[in-house]
Amino acid sequence: MGTKLGEVQPVFPRADKGAIERMQKMEEEQRSTPAAEAPGATATAPAQAAAAAVPAVIPATEKISIDDFAKIELRVGLVKVAERVPKADKLLRLEIDIGTEVRQVLAGIAEAYAPETLIGRKVVIVANLAPRKLRGMESNGMIVAASLDGGKPVLASFLEDVPVGARLK
Repeated sequence: MGTKLGEVQPVFPRADKGAIERMQKMEEEQRSTPAAEAPGATATAPAQAAAAAVPAVIPATEKISIDDFAKIELRVGLVKVAERVPKADKLLRLEIDIGTEVRQVLAGIAEAYAPETLIGRKVVIVANLAPRKLRGMESNGMIVAASLDGGKPVLASFLEDVPVGARLK
């Protein structure tokens, strides 16, 4: 028979079109200021404080359809093994249990995470990415992480307990 679900809520809040337009306008104004255009010119203290208070707006990339997004298989995985890749400053070799199998994934997160801190951690991986060789080793997936200023990765994680192998939609 049927199973009753609780109240359904969106995973992400709907973007406010007005807020996006305001941020784009602020970004255009910042680009058009003479201090930003003149080589060697420095911004005044109030302008620097205002720029620090406004988060960087990342320009939108090409839009994809829901069908394109549905092709991406995001899975919850549990890190079983984590170790540095020899002669690679940025790479870690991870063995990740995704419920149906354990995958080897190479991730460029060694500068941000010590291998021992990742063991037992749940992560999100792109499970249907074509395998790729890095440093002579095969990577079968990609870890999902945010990229902060300076390129520092921050792994996607969950506030609630999510079973290994669960698919993200």
